[in-house]
Amino acid sequence: MTSAAATAATAAAAAENHGFLSPTGVEIAFLLVGLVTLGAAVITVTTRQLVHAALWLVVALGGLAVEYLLLTAEFIAWVQVLIYVGSVVVLLLFGLMLTRAPIGRSPDADSGNRPLALAVALAAAAALVWVVVDAFRTTVIDLDGAAQGSTRVTGSVLFRHWVLPFEALSVLLLAALVGAIVLSRKTAKGTPAPEGDR
Repeated sequence: MTSAAATAATAAAAAENHGFLSPTGVEIAFLLVGLVTLGAAVITVTTRQLVHAALWLVVALGGLAVEYLLLTAEFIAWVQVLIYVGSVVVLLLFGLMLTRAPIGRSPDADSGNRPLALAVALAAAAALVWVVVDAFRTTVIDLDGAAQGSTRVTGSVLFRHWVLPFEALSVLLLAALVGAIVLSRKTAKGTPAPEGDR
C-alpha cells in the first residue's frame, strides 16, 4: 500500500470516528468566534450611542471575516475586510460625522419598537436558516476540484450570476454618501447658513 493510500485510509478512519460530540479545534474556534460575532451584532442594534454601534459593527464584520478564514474561503474573508470593514463602516462613520449625529448617548436612537423589531428579526433569521438549509441540503462539494473560496471560482460566480446586485449595491452606497452630504448642508428655516455657504 502506497503512502497516499495509507493517508487516505487514515483520513477516512478519522472521518468515521469524528462525531458531533467530538469537535475539532477548528469547529470549536468557529463556534467561539460565532458567539463573539453574535454578541457584537446584538450590541450593535441595541446600543443608544451611534458611534459605538458603528464600532461594534466593525467587530461583527471582522468576526465574519474570521469565520470565512476558518471555512478556508480566504478570498471572501479579505473581501469582507476590505469592502465591509474598510469601506462600509468608514462610509457609516463619515455619514455620522457629516449629519452631525450626537456622539454620546442618544435618546432618539430608541424608537420603542423593540418587541416588534425582535419578532421581525427572529422571523427573518428563521426564514434565512430555512432557505439556506433547504437550498444546500443535497449539495456535495468536490474536495478534489478547485477550492470553492478561491479567487477564480468566486470571480466566475460573482461576475456571471451576481453582476446586477453587485452594481446595485455600489449605486446604493453612493446614494447614501450623497444623501449624507445633502442632509449635512441643509439648514433649519430661519437660521443663518454657515460661513462657507455664503
